[in-house]
Formats: sequence, C-alpha cells, structure tokens
Amino acid sequence: MNSKYRYAVIVAGGSGSRMATEIPKQFLLLNGLPVLMHTITKFSQCGCEAIIVVLPPSQIKYWKELCDQYRFSIGHEVVEGGNTRFDSVKNGLLSIKIREGLVAIHDGVRPCVNLSIIEDGYQHAQKEGCAIAAVRPKDSLRLQQQDGSTVSVDRDKYHCVQTPQIFYTNEIIKVYEQTTTNHFTDDAAVYESAGFKVSLYEGDYRNIKITTPEDLLLAAILLNS
Repeated sequence: MNSKYRYAVIVAGGSGSRMATEIPKQFLLLNGLPVLMHTITKFSQCGCEAIIVVLPPSQIKYWKELCDQYRFSIGHEVVEGGNTRFDSVKNGLLSIKIREGLVAIHDGVRPCVNLSIIEDGYQHAQKEGCAIAAVRPKDSLRLQQQDGSTVSVDRDKYHCVQTPQIFYTNEIIKVYEQTTTNHFTDDAAVYESAGFKVSLYEGDYRNIKITTPEDLLLAAILLNS
C-alpha cells in the first residue's frame, strides 16, 4: 500500500470535571502553553501531511482565541467533534482529502508522547497494517468475579493501551464508515471489530494521558526532562 502520506487526527473532547476546573483539560497551561499545543507540536515534527484537531463545537472559538493569544502558528485543521469519541474520530477521518498513506489517531491530552514513539508507530504500521502503542502493566492485577471476590491474574498477559494508534488511511476510514455501533473505547477495537488483526508496538510509560491535577504536574516534569 502507498504510505507516502502521513496524517494525524488529534482528538480533544475532554472536560475539566476530574481536573476540578471549568477549563477543559486540553486548554490548561502546561509549561506556559495550553496542553493541546504541545501535542500538535510533536506531530508537526514528524512530517505529517496534515494535522486535524477535533474539538467540541462549543470549544472551537475559544481554541482560536488561544491560538491568537499564544501566537500559535503550526498549521492544522479544526473539525467539529460528535457526541462520542467514535463520532469525533470519524468526523476527523472523513475530513482527510486524499485517502492514502497512514493516519495516526492520538489523544489531545497526551502531550508527552516521544517523537521516536510516533516515528516507530508509522514505521510499524507500514509493515504490519496498524500500530497500537502499548506498555506492560507495572502493578499486580486482580480480576473481579461476579460474586464480588477477586482473583490474581498474570500481568504478563496484559497490555495498557495508549495512543498513537496508526492505520492505513483508506482502511480505517472504511471501517468507521461501515461500523454501526459507537460504543468502543479506542480505535484498535473498532479496527478489530471489522476482522483486522491488531498489532501492538512498544509504547512509553512517560506517554501519560492528562486526567487529574497530578497528571498535569507530572507532565510538566516530563517535558522539562
């Protein structure tokens, strides 16, 4: 398949509920810039043909004001999100003009993604058809039973899934167009539901998703390092 083109769909539809703030977490300041700007910058350094940022309609005006305020000039297209993450990703994918090459789907609130993780993902997807960043769990795991009890499970059999999740553009768009349910937690699950094999590659423990105030503090340290 042709992998000449590289795209990135960055989904940023979060709120500030678990951050105990009225400002959506993707707009919170991190080392002097909104979180989402750090994320976009990382993908701009990886030769992307186009960067598509998916935002709730109610947040688009505010985002444009932030871009003006911080003189953020990295080129990107803003697309309106939907009611669910599935709908938002679908809207972002359908905005791609040339359905060739590879597309990375990434959480807007994962600003600490390493450039090598992005590049490794594109390379892995080119060979294997897709690339899902994942790491092994560090903690012991227990599985909850129906009676309320728990049993120990082998953590070596499990992976903690991250983003980016990278696919051939034409394949993942076709999957999203043909899928009728939207109750998926990530893009790998959507891809798998269409009969495709999911291929993992080594992620990074530093590639955290900002969800709580503690995550924001940790992200600041990670970016400085």
